[in-house]
Amino acid sequence: MNRTEFLQRIKERPLLLDGAMGTLLHTKGAPIDQSFDAINRHNPAIVADIHRAYIEAGADIIETNSFGANRFKLAEYGLHAEVAEINRAAVNVARRVIEGSFKPTLLAGSVGPLGVRLAPLGRVTVEEAQSAFAEQIGALIASGVDLIVLETMSDLKEMETAVAATRSISDEIPIIAQATFTRDDRTLLGHTAVAVAEGLAKLDVDAIGINCSGGPAQVLRLLAVMRRTAPDMPLTAAPNAGWPEQRLGGRVMYPATPDYFGKYARAFAESGACIIGGCCGTTDAHIAAMRRGLDAPGPSLIPLPKVKMVAREEKVTAVAEQPTQLAQHLTDKRFIVTVEMSPPKGASAQRLLEAARMLKEAGANFLNIADSPLARMRMSAWAAAYLVQKRVGLESVLHFPTRGRNLLRVQGDLLAAHAMGIRNLFVVMGDPTRIGDYPEAMDSYDIVPTGLIQLIKRQFNQGVDKSGQSIDQPTNFVVGCAVSLTPANPEREMRLLRKKIRNGADFALTQPVFDPQSAKRFVERYETTYGEPILPLVAGIKPLYNGRNAAFLHHEIPGISIPEPMRHRMTEAANPQLEGVRIAQEILQELQPILHGVYMIPAFGRYDLVADVLDCLK
Repeated sequence: MNRTEFLQRIKERPLLLDGAMGTLLHTKGAPIDQSFDAINRHNPAIVADIHRAYIEAGADIIETNSFGANRFKLAEYGLHAEVAEINRAAVNVARRVIEGSFKPTLLAGSVGPLGVRLAPLGRVTVEEAQSAFAEQIGALIASGVDLIVLETMSDLKEMETAVAATRSISDEIPIIAQATFTRDDRTLLGHTAVAVAEGLAKLDVDAIGINCSGGPAQVLRLLAVMRRTAPDMPLTAAPNAGWPEQRLGGRVMYPATPDYFGKYARAFAESGACIIGGCCGTTDAHIAAMRRGLDAPGPSLIPLPKVKMVAREEKVTAVAEQPTQLAQHLTDKRFIVTVEMSPPKGASAQRLLEAARMLKEAGANFLNIADSPLARMRMSAWAAAYLVQKRVGLESVLHFPTRGRNLLRVQGDLLAAHAMGIRNLFVVMGDPTRIGDYPEAMDSYDIVPTGLIQLIKRQFNQGVDKSGQSIDQPTNFVVGCAVSLTPANPEREMRLLRKKIRNGADFALTQPVFDPQSAKRFVERYETTYGEPILPLVAGIKPLYNGRNAAFLHHEIPGISIPEPMRHRMTEAANPQLEGVRIAQEILQELQPILHGVYMIPAFGRYDLVADVLDCLK
């Protein structure tokens, strides 16, 4: 089927799509922790039973069992080398059922999101993503699907990449592009229905719409918005059977009944949907009820939403924000002295504040507040940073890890920090939870440090959030990134640093430096390679505590290399702490010509040793 034939078919009457696949596979005994896509190969009979039930229920289109059959998702099960075989099996089992049914049923190749974030939010490049999509979609098209359904997407950039991959293979195959929304009528990345409709309508696709999301009521409401926004595009609707709920025994249930879906089927058609079906929680009973609803004469009993397009006058707010002291130090090239401090393990911050006052007297002009270092449970870094600024009078640099935070929390935490007067951030990935107090805790993330730097500098500091919506007034964050000056792979570290600089990083805090000559060569190599000065560097200096501490750091901490003569000095020293201070002072003095500051990292909370090191700056 080509695109012209497909468009003619959906103009004649609405086509009924099938319902959920994963829901029914699970009810038939498929464990939730296995690849549902691989079932096409090792147990095709149960997949065929589901396809057959949907055709018998009246579906005009069935989808292949290939939603997660891309290299990234299959890699979770060690199946990344079997992409073509699994997608080919998905088409073959569905095609055999269609041929045996003797009903004119179309076969759609189901393609879901990759399960990874694209740069700059994640580490997967657009080229890598397009290659992964092309690998899956190419197998589906070669095996004989009639159309491609790109579904459950929340990232418009990922959708654009999937469409480009499809069109690189075929100009003629029809494409349906479907987004999914959360309870607040936005995608997970914050896109509104208007933004989704505008974005999808610009792509080389044949129909756009909504799948998954909430129940029929939400999808009908959002569909009306999309119709008003993109009136010339054919629309699709395939809602979940309501919002899922977990019942006793851990079973996930969906509340919307088949009769309820049947009533909404005609409402979807009257609202302009050309393709109508179901998603998570729907069964062949839901599709049969929708078939009856579409075939029944008379108008829908469900009132159609009325959409009012409101033109909002852009609100321009002039805000004169005082630059932070850190920003002024960077602008004026004044030497920065900052010390890393860990929040307390309990509710009392008295010891933290006393140590902060001592460091201020010793010459520190900023304090870095770590966030759950080594994944250990501590007081919120936000609270600790606020207390240090308010009670000690030193500006803080808040460590802002991306690990363990989704995009909603990331943006909410940024607004909270700004409201509390915390304007200096050090963006890092953060320590994995498996090494800390709660190894079973959630360890995922929606955005990588390079993406968060871009979000802060290019959007929040311009007055908008990730989806382009106003946050009332621009923030004025100063953002630092991480870098190693003595990396194992200098080329890779230079490329990553340049990416951070391009995304707006204002300065860099380095990992602890123990080889100043290698560090200076790295800086020279970067500036020669890219023909531009490196960004302001604040070098990590960590006073060694004793010989065992030096050996541990060298042998067991990734990214830290301590020269053998230095380790020997620590082992042989009569007073190891004093020797550690001397070594730190020597490193600092040798690096000082290329630095904008020093970032002191105390061992075992020995802030007194940090103060001793800082004496060489006086």
